[in-house]
Amino acid sequence: MPTYNFDLNGETVTVDVADDASLLWVLRDTLGVTGPKYGCGVGVCRACTSHLDGAAFQPCTTAVADCAGRAVTTIEGLADGDTLHPVQQAWIDEDVAQCGYCQPGQIMAAAALLAENPDPTDADIDALENVCRCGTYVRIRRAIHRAAGS
Repeated sequence: MPTYNFDLNGETVTVDVADDASLLWVLRDTLGVTGPKYGCGVGVCRACTSHLDGAAFQPCTTAVADCAGRAVTTIEGLADGDTLHPVQQAWIDEDVAQCGYCQPGQIMAAAALLAENPDPTDADIDALENVCRCGTYVRIRRAIHRAAGS
């Protein structure tokens, strides 16, 4: 089986898995990282959203081979030690989570958006397309604006 190295949440990891293995399952089953959630497996629900070299992506549709030598960040690596990322803090302040299943993906998508666009409009936020079955979209939008300082 091939060996792949990549940075995961700031640390280099090595995995021996098939080259077509989904990164989501490598994260969850091989590395024990459970923040990215399985929702649809085809990149539509975006419950697994994480960052690849700082940009939002869906690990459920990304082969581990495509991540070799790159930086993967999951919700577990977003905070700076004990200091929450501004998006994480805004999620708490706005009481966004209901069931919580989609929230890691929502937060990672929001953090990537704010890294690209520190002052997003409602339309920019609505374009994220992460699915929340509980329908907390109004609180999600408020939290993203709060994190942006709007």
